[in-house]
Amino acid sequence: MKSFRCDCGQRIFFESKRCVHCGAAVGFDPQSLTMLKLAPTGEFPQTKTPLYNDNKGRTFTYCNNGHQYDVCNWLVEQPEGSAGERATWLCSGCLFNRNIPYLGNTENLLRWRKFEFAKKRLLFTLMRLQLPLESGFAKPGRGLLFDFVEDQRTDPERYPENFATTGHSNGLITINALEADDAAREEMREELNEHYRTLLGHLRHESGHYYYLLAEHDPNFVQQFSAWFGDPTRNYEQALAHYYDHAPIPDWQRFYITAYASSHPLEDWAESWGHYLHIYDALETAASLGISDKFPSQMSFHERIVTWRSVSVALNELNRSSGLGDVYPFVLNEAVENKMAAVDACITALALREA
Repeated sequence: MKSFRCDCGQRIFFESKRCVHCGAAVGFDPQSLTMLKLAPTGEFPQTKTPLYNDNKGRTFTYCNNGHQYDVCNWLVEQPEGSAGERATWLCSGCLFNRNIPYLGNTENLLRWRKFEFAKKRLLFTLMRLQLPLESGFAKPGRGLLFDFVEDQRTDPERYPENFATTGHSNGLITINALEADDAAREEMREELNEHYRTLLGHLRHESGHYYYLLAEHDPNFVQQFSAWFGDPTRNYEQALAHYYDHAPIPDWQRFYITAYASSHPLEDWAESWGHYLHIYDALETAASLGISDKFPSQMSFHERIVTWRSVSVALNELNRSSGLGDVYPFVLNEAVENKMAAVDACITALALREA
């Protein structure tokens, strides 16, 4: 994630809607992948929705999910000459949502906000990598959609017999609302003996399953996948049942980025993909802040890994100095690096296909 600044020079966050220095409204423009400083210019007469101009005279309004629920800061540009009703206008990021939790429960509004912040960071990285990215509504059967849903643990009256599992199926990424609860997520992390568990991490991982589906028809990809990850047709249900019943193999650290990656080749791929996005995003932030002298887009894959080893150790040292745990408690050995190289090759191929 690159760093952003308001026109006044103040650093602003990707999720910001106002500059803390000059007080101006700001928002994210998904077309230019930039944060814009906004000046009020009126409102829609029917809905009283505020309109804003940027410094180029273009007119924007906030996504309806941002205007109505304050869960989004992405902008929708008003087409020239358009006026009137915009009650259903959604930004390009929110158009990937299929389901959200029941908002009659005020806790779900906070959960949804966390989900949107994490999802938008994922989408930004996918766009920066120039990967194919279309909503499943626009491209049924090949596009991407998100379900952010509850089950009996958060709403036993509405879902007395339902248990929603975080996962991916044919372009639909499902995230359980409990993943947006810090305490509940930490409890699950400890129960599953995981080093690391975040909402953004889940989204990165599940996006790997989605892009596997887009790449699996390429013979070069299939050959490289089998060489580094194994047979993707291996029985998935049996493999996961064996993993949860018997725990990971004792020396999993020699071959996998996480213990869960050892459960099945497709999970190994998704974990490697998720960490690739994590590293790319963090290196972009490091370059924006002057911690690294190159952006990841200017580096070879090997340079990224070498730089990340150095940056992640520094981050871990800083956290330990503050009495906290490691920011990145993982080891990038040669086997893991080779798998991430396969991810890099896949991303390059998909980006070229998209171009």
